[in-house]
Amino acid sequence: MHDSLPRWFAHRGGGSLAPENTLAGIHLAASLGFRAVEFDVMLSRDGTPILIHDETLERTTNGVGQVCESTDAQLFSLNAGHGERIPRFSEAAALCRQYGLLANVEIKPASGHEIRTAEIVASLTAEYWHGADVPPLLSSFSLDALAVARDVAPQIRRGVLYESVPAGWLEDIRYLQAFSLHCDAVQLTDATLADCRQQGVPVLCYTVNVPEMAEMLFRRGVSALFTDRLDLFSPETTAYKSLQSDG
Repeated sequence: MHDSLPRWFAHRGGGSLAPENTLAGIHLAASLGFRAVEFDVMLSRDGTPILIHDETLERTTNGVGQVCESTDAQLFSLNAGHGERIPRFSEAAALCRQYGLLANVEIKPASGHEIRTAEIVASLTAEYWHGADVPPLLSSFSLDALAVARDVAPQIRRGVLYESVPAGWLEDIRYLQAFSLHCDAVQLTDATLADCRQQGVPVLCYTVNVPEMAEMLFRRGVSALFTDRLDLFSPETTAYKSLQSDG
């Protein structure tokens, strides 16, 4: 266990209990005692970093079309669920600092926008969290984006994000001077965990919504988990222990 890492991250802000990637989700996570949140940052057509997961608007908003082809005026007029709007990255950062939350900022570039997205998000991350008591963590599935983040904001910790961890993961970690390895919980092998432990690399797994699976992963040596079920795991493992004792 790495002391600087809370065991639980609220996935996409508020998990399944609030509209994803919204300020409402971050408020909810903080109110439930979570000490860490994860959210996705993509650029608008105007180059403004915003919180959204998909490259298209249909699933999470009442808009249509590509995020990277939509202007700020168009994006900020949309309903992102229950009357919430798409937040600016700056707003989410300010809220995380207000609550003292560890923010896992996932650089989520639209296809073909990896370098520009990483340049903007990494530089703003360094600016928004300058002097913060709880420094953020940058992650991405894009190794190109993480390489840019390393060069633009070397002082910000980086997490390499995989679905299934490849054979060359350690080379990626070393090349990117990364802090942590993030992967799909279902695809994590004991061999990878053992290697990470030997190298001193914390492992963070997504997306864990079942108490029994969480218990197993922590027992195997995983450092932290991302969850949609904030109600089951808040604050930290207190709710989970309560469920166990009541059962």
